[in-house]
Amino acid sequence: MSKPVNIVADIGGTNLRIAMNDESGNIQNLKTYECAQYASLRSVIDDYFELFSIDTEKQNVNACLAIACPVEQDLIDMTNLPWSFSKAKLKADLGLKSLHMINDYTAIAWSINSLDEWQKYKIGGGEVINHKPIAICGPGTGLGVANVIWGNDQWISVGGEGGHSDFAAINDVEIAILNYLKEKYSRVSYEQLLSGLGIEQIYQALCHYRDVDTNNYSAAEISSRAIDKTCDICLETMEQFCKTLGSFAGNLALTTASFGGVYIAGGIVPRFLEFFEESGFRRRFEAKGRFTHFNARIPTFVITESQPGLIGASAYLIQQNINEDVCR
Repeated sequence: MSKPVNIVADIGGTNLRIAMNDESGNIQNLKTYECAQYASLRSVIDDYFELFSIDTEKQNVNACLAIACPVEQDLIDMTNLPWSFSKAKLKADLGLKSLHMINDYTAIAWSINSLDEWQKYKIGGGEVINHKPIAICGPGTGLGVANVIWGNDQWISVGGEGGHSDFAAINDVEIAILNYLKEKYSRVSYEQLLSGLGIEQIYQALCHYRDVDTNNYSAAEISSRAIDKTCDICLETMEQFCKTLGSFAGNLALTTASFGGVYIAGGIVPRFLEFFEESGFRRRFEAKGRFTHFNARIPTFVITESQPGLIGASAYLIQQNINEDVCR
């Protein structure tokens, strides 16, 4: 049988990126799919296999799929996409030798220590302390969260669903936003503000609070008008988004004492990096009362690498293959 084929994928609520890696973990044959154009995950993978002539009857194919939802059970129900499937059935139907499903932010966590300086951008002060915990969060279709800790002479990725923790308002404007969202939801999580939908909902809440007409702007239109300074409410919306993200990231830093750094991932923030750097993000990150000095020592970064999920999934798959070889 020919040399094994390693498949890696980063599956979000909007886009799916799938590729192959070589023995060194280098990403090859990358293709991006729009999830809404496909009825199932299998249909996407079938298309990719056909495109690159991958035949699981003649090749040993291993896969690591990073996906934006919990992965502990066999049945996978995506949080922001109407796809549902059994991991065991997917592996059997595709004829895979091995299938590893990990949370998309677990994959990003696996990528952190592989990133070079040009693949990340530092915001504010603080310095990385080696082998101290690292926290990752990222607004996109949803709000992903993960952590990385050092133990037993290796990095260990710890996933979670921290984006669904309760939103904590800290001033009158945020109380007004919270009250507006409570009319729509029985419970308001940080994801309801820190996501593409979240930007739109902050805008709508601020229009209501300021008693001005609401336009049917998308998140992209709101951010564009904010950067161009052609809409005061859009500008306030994006500033509020950055401050809320600062508070949330600062909470992560406090929770895990993340002196290895806090990293902002996701598809939103890298699109307006200069605005983000000049925003209130870092001030709110540090504004923790008696523990302001604590967070001021913790560095924050924006991941500018476009494919951290694939890099992390590749690193994870290589490690699993090594472990399997050792156990033989």
